[in-house]
Amino acid sequence: MSNTQKPQTLDFENERGASRSKWVAAGLVIAIVGWMGSGFFAPADDTATTATTETAARIVSVAVTPSTAQTVAQYFVAEGQALPDRETNLRAEATGQIKEVVVKKGDLVAAGDVIARFDIAQNEADLNRAQEEQIRAKREFENAETLLDRGVATNDRLAQARAALASAEAALTAAQKSFENSEITAAFAGRVESLDLNEGEFVTSGSDVGHIVDNTPLTVTIQIPQQSLRDIKTGQTAVVKFITGEERTGTVTFVGTSADAATRTFLAEITVENEDGAVPAGVSAEIRIPIGEVTAHFMSPAILSLGTDGTLGVKTVDTDNTVVFQPIAIERAQTDGIWVSGLADEARIITIGQAYVNNGEVVNPLSETELAEATQ
Repeated sequence: MSNTQKPQTLDFENERGASRSKWVAAGLVIAIVGWMGSGFFAPADDTATTATTETAARIVSVAVTPSTAQTVAQYFVAEGQALPDRETNLRAEATGQIKEVVVKKGDLVAAGDVIARFDIAQNEADLNRAQEEQIRAKREFENAETLLDRGVATNDRLAQARAALASAEAALTAAQKSFENSEITAAFAGRVESLDLNEGEFVTSGSDVGHIVDNTPLTVTIQIPQQSLRDIKTGQTAVVKFITGEERTGTVTFVGTSADAATRTFLAEITVENEDGAVPAGVSAEIRIPIGEVTAHFMSPAILSLGTDGTLGVKTVDTDNTVVFQPIAIERAQTDGIWVSGLADEARIITIGQAYVNNGEVVNPLSETELAEATQ
């Protein structure tokens, strides 16, 4: 081989089967592109179906109860105490020995009834002595006047006689009063609550010997907060329920105009008839005074909710099945439920499941029966 001979380049284009690899590569490219295209478009239906399923799963079923507002009475409610209409101490107005005790503790007495009597023997003697002394002093005074007119007495003697007469007259008046007050009597009709007095006992004038109470009628006292003062007026009717179980109707007879410095409340009094004396003085009582009417819904306090800012309210469902949080105010409480205002006259209130839904969320409203069946 000559050194000048050039090497020959291999060429397979003309060989049999040389173009087969090109067709294979093109086929693979087309297959890959087709597979990727089918993967992009075909799952679209599955994705939409999955999204719809997830959305449906997120819609919570709740129990909804329709409610219609009603007109109910508003009451001012307070706790109070029943006090007797009148009470006073029985007091001796004379000094002496007790001869007779007519009544005993617990007896009912009328105004002027005798409670006890003094032994008047000493009083009679004192009265006779005072009468004689007054007569003597008067005679001495008249003699002093006569002698002064004649010029044989002085003005000093007349002044002394006048003073002696005045002293005698005062003693006579006291003796007469002691004689007249030889009986201890009741100042008014009532019940003898205490009587510390025995026959033969010596008492002095002004000493307390017992206590009498008149609880027909009763006076019930309450304290009114300053924000409620405008709602309470004299003449209003009040329902009074005593702790003894008795319930009576009373009338507001007094409303204070000066607040207590410590509590900022105003004193009010309700007069309650108690002719039979069945309600004792001193017992506690609940007072309910009607102060107006309000439109409200009745519901269980268990369905109340709190807003994000702590506002008290209930959750309702609107016509689009969307949860709406409604702030409310409690107008009246009863043993079986509460009356609240702040809702529309017609409302769909969530009664079961309100804790699991939020304001603005779409829900599936059902009746309580339907919800119970769905969860079984």
